[in-house]
Amino acid sequence: MKIKVGDRLPDAEFLIMTDDGLAKISVADLTSGKKIVVFSVPGAFTPTCHASHLPGFLEHLDALKERGVDEVAVVSVNDVHVMNAWAQTTNAVGKIRFLSDGNADFTKAVGMDVDLSIAGMGTRSARYSMIVDDGVVTAFNEGDQRGQAVVASAATILEQL
Repeated sequence: MKIKVGDRLPDAEFLIMTDDGLAKISVADLTSGKKIVVFSVPGAFTPTCHASHLPGFLEHLDALKERGVDEVAVVSVNDVHVMNAWAQTTNAVGKIRFLSDGNADFTKAVGMDVDLSIAGMGTRSARYSMIVDDGVVTAFNEGDQRGQAVVASAATILEQL
């Protein structure tokens, strides 16, 4: 079942890269007592994700924080090494948290998994964004057409804060 406003995020763990190497972070640890923005992309380095979606959140990061957002995180069904390389390539290390959902456990739990086998990508996440306050979804955005990151953009999130 697809996640919606008012739902609590499901229990799941992501892999992240830290200064000490690989680590796990739970949804509870990520969201407890905080207001965060989570956005998801079909794949790191893919054209729209790399050229439009992620850069929009980097561009509006200060404005998001000024409106009370404690952290911005991006989720993708990519392995932690790809996510780390993407963070480094985009100069986003320490600015946005890159969450690897390599097995799509979180993505499936929130009902946002899509089959992109036709494009050779297998199971991936649909593009979306949400505001999460202490683990509860307070805004949810999906519906971008292929090649677009407008509905799930940082600008949309800013309007909702």
